[in-house]
Amino acid sequence: MDTKERVAKAVKIATDTKAFVLQRACLDMAPKIFTQFFNGRKAVVIADENTWKAAGEKVFGYMVSAGIPTDRYIIKEKEFHAEWRYVDMVNKVLDGDMDAASNVETDTDYSESDPEKAMRPVSEDYPVAVAVGSGVINDLCKLCSYYHGQSYMTVPTAASVDGFSSFGASISYENAKQTFNCPAPVAILADVDVLIAAPKEMTAAGYADLAAKIPAGAEWMIADLMGTEPIIPEAWHVLQDVLDGFLSNPGGVAAGDPDAVSDLFEGLTLSGFAMQAARSSRPASCCDHLFSHILDMTGHKYHGKLQSHGFQVAIGTLTMCAVFDEFLKYDLCKTDVEACVKAWPTLEQEQERALSLFKDFPAPKLGYESITKKYTDADAVRKELTLVGNNWPDFRKQLQDQVYPFSKMQDFFKIAGAPYDPSMIGITRRQLRDMFPFVQLMRWRFNVLDLAKRLGIYDELVASVFAEGGAWDLNKESKIQ
Repeated sequence: MDTKERVAKAVKIATDTKAFVLQRACLDMAPKIFTQFFNGRKAVVIADENTWKAAGEKVFGYMVSAGIPTDRYIIKEKEFHAEWRYVDMVNKVLDGDMDAASNVETDTDYSESDPEKAMRPVSEDYPVAVAVGSGVINDLCKLCSYYHGQSYMTVPTAASVDGFSSFGASISYENAKQTFNCPAPVAILADVDVLIAAPKEMTAAGYADLAAKIPAGAEWMIADLMGTEPIIPEAWHVLQDVLDGFLSNPGGVAAGDPDAVSDLFEGLTLSGFAMQAARSSRPASCCDHLFSHILDMTGHKYHGKLQSHGFQVAIGTLTMCAVFDEFLKYDLCKTDVEACVKAWPTLEQEQERALSLFKDFPAPKLGYESITKKYTDADAVRKELTLVGNNWPDFRKQLQDQVYPFSKMQDFFKIAGAPYDPSMIGITRRQLRDMFPFVQLMRWRFNVLDLAKRLGIYDELVASVFAEGGAWDLNKESKIQ
């Protein structure tokens, strides 16, 4: 099946996106695509200073030449993340109030007190966003378009994330990284020439974000077995059936080969379509992304710079591959289920642990809220562990077929140009180890660490990743710059 056939098949399962163009030299199609979905409406091209040069100026010119009333808004900050103050900025852009948008104080903790107040009444007088740029600009336009009761169009400038086509926007609000429900764009116009011209580190970041679907898929398989989030076949197969192929040419990705970068962006887009079909980020992320969320929420910088989503996820992905390497060594047929049940803490004990752990965290109630949602009592744990034990030989084989060994994933990242050691994003192995309790508790979604907690092997499992000879051997702390 070639790209066109895969894309046509994938768009059928997408609930929000109706058009996906991925080819070379196609920016001039912007007016036609815009008119197809927003005929008679005003447009506003939203970009930053870099993405304006990469594609925004051309898109703006094509739109104006086609007679479409088009304005532009360029975010001036050189470095910014998807934070609520920028949501307020883009909301004002879509209100048509450019002056108010420019007066948003981005250097403070400016926020509207309640996201509900960001909703606007439906009106065709609002300009339609044409998001030209990164995953951050896309997420901002996605959420703000939803708040204005309309869709939007996106023109990616790098194959850097899967969020261009995903349902939901990941935004920092009240010191916590949160996923806000909002539809994906109705149209995606991806010019391969623009994508291959992007900084190589952005493409490498996208490769790592796509690779995260390997361990994330394994954790979805565990959640499916537990019955907490059953696998949705169309959301699973649209990406997982072709994922190995899209990851198979890290050298081509590093070299900027048009076919390799096109495949990478297609894979990222299919991941977003899977999320659309599932109405959830479950097909695309689990613990691998939570390491990144922790770094975002704590304002982590390296050499004075915020690290990209994909680079942070690269370390989370490698870490979870290492966890699975160790986890799959256990024979869970031999689990003493009653001993595990007897040792299982009460909800109150888990809530107390969460409050203690997160007390100095930017979002101190996050762990408490998550464990309250996902806690199961001792009787349920007995059933869960019995189910795992009864299915373990076949299920372990399924997990082994899904997850890449740590060494294989690390080799791929080295070739692709993605970080392959925590030091490359400015964190030590000890810092990484200390993130594990937060990762296990910070989201209600069932993960492999939750299963390890039930099995009574959590401490041993984590320790093995950092032990002598382990993937992140603490005695071999790297000094890679």
